[in-house]
Amino acid sequence: MTTLSSYLTVANNLAKWQQITAKSAAVTTQTKYFQANIGSVKSAADLVKNPRLFNYAMTAYGLGDRTYAKALMSQVLQQGVSSSTALANKLNDPKILAFAKAFNFASNGAQTTSSSTLVSNVVAAYTENQLETDQGQSNPGVQLALYFQRNAPKVTSAYGLLADKQLLQVAQTALGISSMTSVEPIDTQAKMLAAKINFADFQDPAKLQKFISRFAAMYDSNNPNAGSGSAPANALSLSFSQGAGAGLNDMRLMTSMLGYRSF
Repeated sequence: MTTLSSYLTVANNLAKWQQITAKSAAVTTQTKYFQANIGSVKSAADLVKNPRLFNYAMTAYGLGDRTYAKALMSQVLQQGVSSSTALANKLNDPKILAFAKAFNFASNGAQTTSSSTLVSNVVAAYTENQLETDQGQSNPGVQLALYFQRNAPKVTSAYGLLADKQLLQVAQTALGISSMTSVEPIDTQAKMLAAKINFADFQDPAKLQKFISRFAAMYDSNNPNAGSGSAPANALSLSFSQGAGAGLNDMRLMTSMLGYRSF
């Protein structure tokens, strides 16, 4: 399967894939623990010192690879987000900022984790992150495409794109920009991206999908074996016919996208 056909199989049936992921043994175990114990967390220190809760929350916000940074995250949570000088606002990392806003102990104190909305949002984000990770085990391009679909609509400028390495990788691949440009000054990179992308287009579902389709075509061109023998994880849990139509349409899209020159 191509990257685009695999991506479409999941994206076109996203709610079902989320349910499948949520019911998997590993996710169910971690989610039940989080739901049962997060209410006992009354401070930033409480959250950070409980590895299972901290890892779950960090993973939900795309920070699973930085769970070692306990001292840094403690400062982020303790300072909150209300001040422009707060660490969360100065790090230029949208994931850390979103994490700090969700677990805003600085403003909400011990009541932070009593919010049912917080719990449901974190569980949903954790499930979505795990779904993307599962797809990445078969094809990293699919993981990137799903991540881009979920997060690109929040980006309003080139600097927002540059602050997220996964979003940037998708954009660079789709536009044929070498990853080596990342060593250039940030303003130079921003100017280059702004000249090629109308960021408001990411909020238009049709235009967003067109950009993702271009990324998928370029990704497979750069990685010829990316989709060899791969299929979406747990694909047998879905109706085969659901993916078949997507795959047929995908071939048409791939043909048109290979000749695509502007976004």
